[in-house]
Amino acid sequence: MTLQVINSPFNEEQVLLLNLLLPKLTEPQKIWLGGYLSAYQPVNAQIAASDVAVSEIPVSVMKTEVATKEVTILYGSQTGNGQALAESLSKNLLAEDFHVSLFSMHEFKLNSLKKIENLLLVVSTHGEGDPPDNALPFYEFLFGKRAPKLDHLQYSVLALGDSSYEFFCHTGKEFDERLEELGAKRLTPRVDCDLDYDEPFEEWSTQVLENLKERLGSAVASSSQVAVGAGATQQSSYSRSKPFQAEILENINLNGRGSNKETRHLELSLEGSNLEYEPGDSLGIYPTNDEKLVDELIAAANWNPEETVHVNKQGERRALREALISHFEITVLTKPMLQKFANVINHPQLVELVASENDQALKEYINGRDLLDLVQDFGPFDIPVNDFVALLRKIPARLYSIASSSKANPDEVHLTIGAVRYETYGRERKGVCSVQCAERLESGSTVPVYIQRNDNFKLPDNPDTPIIMIGPGTGIAPFRSFMEEREEIGAEGKSWLFFGDQHYVTDFLYQIEWQRWLKDGVLTKMDVAFSRDTDEKVYVQHRMLEQSEEIYRWLEEGAVVYICGDEKNMAADVHATLETILQEEGALNAKEAADYLADMQKQKRYQRDVY
Repeated sequence: MTLQVINSPFNEEQVLLLNLLLPKLTEPQKIWLGGYLSAYQPVNAQIAASDVAVSEIPVSVMKTEVATKEVTILYGSQTGNGQALAESLSKNLLAEDFHVSLFSMHEFKLNSLKKIENLLLVVSTHGEGDPPDNALPFYEFLFGKRAPKLDHLQYSVLALGDSSYEFFCHTGKEFDERLEELGAKRLTPRVDCDLDYDEPFEEWSTQVLENLKERLGSAVASSSQVAVGAGATQQSSYSRSKPFQAEILENINLNGRGSNKETRHLELSLEGSNLEYEPGDSLGIYPTNDEKLVDELIAAANWNPEETVHVNKQGERRALREALISHFEITVLTKPMLQKFANVINHPQLVELVASENDQALKEYINGRDLLDLVQDFGPFDIPVNDFVALLRKIPARLYSIASSSKANPDEVHLTIGAVRYETYGRERKGVCSVQCAERLESGSTVPVYIQRNDNFKLPDNPDTPIIMIGPGTGIAPFRSFMEEREEIGAEGKSWLFFGDQHYVTDFLYQIEWQRWLKDGVLTKMDVAFSRDTDEKVYVQHRMLEQSEEIYRWLEEGAVVYICGDEKNMAADVHATLETILQEEGALNAKEAADYLADMQKQKRYQRDVY
């Protein structure tokens, strides 16, 4: 629709300008412009908003400001961390009067890349050095033959990762190097963030802002601050950096007697937190280390447990034992950590282990060992304990897919957590958070939590859309939230669950609930696979192949497919199975089947919450 001169307060020239400008504005730009016009009126002006003419906007704002202060932010995020940081960066820039276009990488129009001048990328690395799902189209375009020359572009990359993985921040590094190859110039050097990314992000964000302001030489106006705040809604004061102490209401073992597994169903109170979540979001829990393991570590290193150490850059100090329980990660070894230790303690065998030619031996050593192993193998260390703990990472939060709907459970959040226990090198090992939940969290105790939004794993906007849910083991958690939500809103769309575990009798998680939803019609169809109940192991992908004709029919009807659970094995097998179904039932070749799924991802009809 174009603006008409008739019945409007604009002359023909203004109408022409508006019709050229308005269709090209992004949503953030429209919001900014609306806020600008609102803020531009004198405080005591008694005129209607409809009487404000566009010609009142200074020419320098309409031409110079928009042309020189445009910044595009793209994020590639699997769990939502990257998106949250990109949104925070966007707010920081808007507050300084920049005009920001914010996109998920899969929503960005690829041909627009050669038209922009300032590009900021926030991207995580997933699995074994892979881009997150919503970054794949942009990744393939940038590394393909159609990638344009970008001599006009200045950019910066914030890379997110986990240094316990071999390909730490690999995707961010690839993007950074590729943009340089295409001729782009770095606005600010790339920053690689580990799990504790708050401070590196703030430093990078500040540097980006300073460099943009320096290069653009633009004055800061107060109008955008008004525009940003004008539509703000009340939010919880609790966040990742300020978690809420949630009380445990219930902590139940879902597995039956004789099971090889222990899966806990936790119900936590969010009363008074003002925290909100949707199905598909995750809950972050800040765990504490096992006190027995901490005591063994202190004894092996011959430390004084009451000696105080620094626990953050602000100089806060705690007794060593408390710090090791509540502040530092001690159960995971990483390559960067061992390299730092080798430089500090100069142990010949450790120095040899971290040498570049011994990468495979280092990888084998790290796998299944913890800080106690390091001290026993190469200690005790003749360095001050403060220097030792300075080499450690903070305990990162653990994210768990939420297993409840807030509509069905106001002021509560439910989780499904499998306790991790195994034995290596003569010692029993325990998952830090999962075993804390299983052994040390009782009704009435509290645990620090926050909500991690995940827009990449959401129910369709139209409740009539059919959905297919594939979630073995604890991967069933978000689908319980889906069913609770759809039951509450009276969704009419078909739903189909594929669930698998070891034994029907002991490991059918939430069995009674699923059977009730099936009986009531909230769940349309359910297929289960219990791998240890038959001579030949049967998994969810086998059940999918048995139902290939109907799955294909649902896909053609517009069904959204969701996968939750283990990425390396299950998710890869399910993906391959979907490609097989498309080839067999849709008469597609291998490339066409892959393109079909890629197109589903672009349409948000193929979503994964995998780990």
